[in-house]
Amino acid sequence: MNVLVLNAGSASLKFEVIAAHPENATPDQNRQLVSGAIEGIGEEATLSLLESKQVVHQEKITASDYAQATRRVLAWLDAGGRQGVPTIQELDAVGHRVVHGGDRFTAPVVIDNDVVAGIEALEDLAPLHNAPAVEVIRVAQDVLDRNLPMVAVFDTVFHRTIPRHASTYPLPFELACRHHIRRYGFHGISHEYLVRRYAQITGQPRERVTAVTLHLESGCSACAVRRGQSVDTSMGFTPLEGLMMGKRSGDIDPSIVGYLMRKERVEVSRVEEWLNKESGLLGVSGCSHDTRELMELIGEDERVRLALEVFCYRLRKYIGAYLAALGGAEAIIFGGGIGEDTPFVRARTLEGFDWCGLTLDPARNEQTINREGRITTDDSRLHAYVIPTQEGLLIAQQALQCLSASKGTIR
Repeated sequence: MNVLVLNAGSASLKFEVIAAHPENATPDQNRQLVSGAIEGIGEEATLSLLESKQVVHQEKITASDYAQATRRVLAWLDAGGRQGVPTIQELDAVGHRVVHGGDRFTAPVVIDNDVVAGIEALEDLAPLHNAPAVEVIRVAQDVLDRNLPMVAVFDTVFHRTIPRHASTYPLPFELACRHHIRRYGFHGISHEYLVRRYAQITGQPRERVTAVTLHLESGCSACAVRRGQSVDTSMGFTPLEGLMMGKRSGDIDPSIVGYLMRKERVEVSRVEEWLNKESGLLGVSGCSHDTRELMELIGEDERVRLALEVFCYRLRKYIGAYLAALGGAEAIIFGGGIGEDTPFVRARTLEGFDWCGLTLDPARNEQTINREGRITTDDSRLHAYVIPTQEGLLIAQQALQCLSASKGTIR
């Protein structure tokens, strides 16, 4: 079956068409037919087509918002004439990645008006992501056949197994309960894929995997996995908490918010904008949130080097904390664009882990770019792996499984 996967990010729309079957044991049995992305939505947008995550075609387009970007993707598919790529009339289902499911959505769900309203109600918790997802869903509903089933797959679902002692914030208990404030966690689709693929690579059941998984892109998060399940993760109530990211600050002293409001005489919305869009690698370096650009400047710009050093140091701290929380692990798994393509970040992050038996193999680390591989020496007790995350394969599989469970709504 042909599943269109639409993945709305904070300034991008990724799309894939996956040939999938609901009964496949692992996502990797599914097959990607086409992959692409529209980046820079609302600015100077670019449409890219990808093969094995490498750009094979790129063009400037107009995409002032997510609605226009979605229409552009669907029009491109509708044009047809591309070998092996189905048109929109040949699609069997659509899977939408949605960042925040809150307490309401605890599994993938077939999209109807009530589901769209529920996702919309959670926009305050993930404004950079849930609002774009709703926009994409509505355009897809408008353009595509009304009988074409659509499924929302949530980033928060994988983290439903986090125990209360790890998900509870030390706030006044009644206040936190009244407003549903707890650690939800995000990037769950990516973390789950990394766990599943690692289990497959190492030839063991998913239920035996104990590891620290790292999703490192513009948004970054770490996850502590015990026996195949998430037991802690760095993002929390919103996707702002945790690791330093491309434009997001990650962990800061919460008093900084009030302090900046008073000193700069601004509203809380302005401070939130600073923390979500102008901090992280961009804020410290002063020039870019893209590690590819930063790596070109690292030898000549002190602030760029500082930004990357802070990034790696804070990542190292989280890994150490999660190894302690897990009581040890068998692997550290790098995924996402930065994790897959930046040997410098991996090397700096893993410095000083001799105490737990991890020895980086410098040659393997340098050679493992945008492909799977182990980057530690053969005699390491704790291994590190690079696994390119393929969220689309998992989204497609879970969408079809959801439709199959909902009594034959696949057309």
